[in-house]
Amino acid sequence: MLRVYGDVFSGNCYKVKLLLHQLGLEHEWRNIDILKRESRTPEFLALNSNGRIPVLQIAPDMHLAESNAILQYLANDGQSDRLWPGGRADQARALQWMFFEQYSHEPYVATARYIVRYLGRPPEQEERLQDKFGPGYAALSVMEKHLEANAFFAAGRYTVADIALYAYTHVAHEGGFDLARFPAVNAWMERVRGQPRHIGMG
Repeated sequence: MLRVYGDVFSGNCYKVKLLLHQLGLEHEWRNIDILKRESRTPEFLALNSNGRIPVLQIAPDMHLAESNAILQYLANDGQSDRLWPGGRADQARALQWMFFEQYSHEPYVATARYIVRYLGRPPEQEERLQDKFGPGYAALSVMEKHLEANAFFAAGRYTVADIALYAYTHVAHEGGFDLARFPAVNAWMERVRGQPRHIGMG
């Protein structure tokens, strides 16, 4: 059975949880509390020397880290292109948006949420928090422009690219972002929530 090491309130871990549920894959969840530094223990570092969640255990001696790599592994099962596009160009487009999520979106939207939700918005973090809003809004604006003309991010349908971007976007308000400024993003989030076997975070 697949086993996931993660935090159910982490967007990167939620991506994996949502995909596993939508694919109907049986799995075991092992909760890792990052605030208690459980991802820095020798036992966890043996699974992922980078000390980050999530980690997917595929076999006793096989572990995979990095949330979007896990999404690609699970969805690209060689049997169905339901959530992983089948064509080469569509696959590249999905990866383009997944890379965008990790490079241009997550470092700002997710980090702002971490400062507010996990750390309680301490005064000493306020300057760092404010620095996240400009690039975070820029990423949301890129998404808005794309979604004004497209229902989803790749292949003209719901794929793992949408899961990757939805995870932190739908809780961006928890980091102080005003999502009312992005009507196309909000409409897209409703479409994501309407997908079969969708589950919420937590």
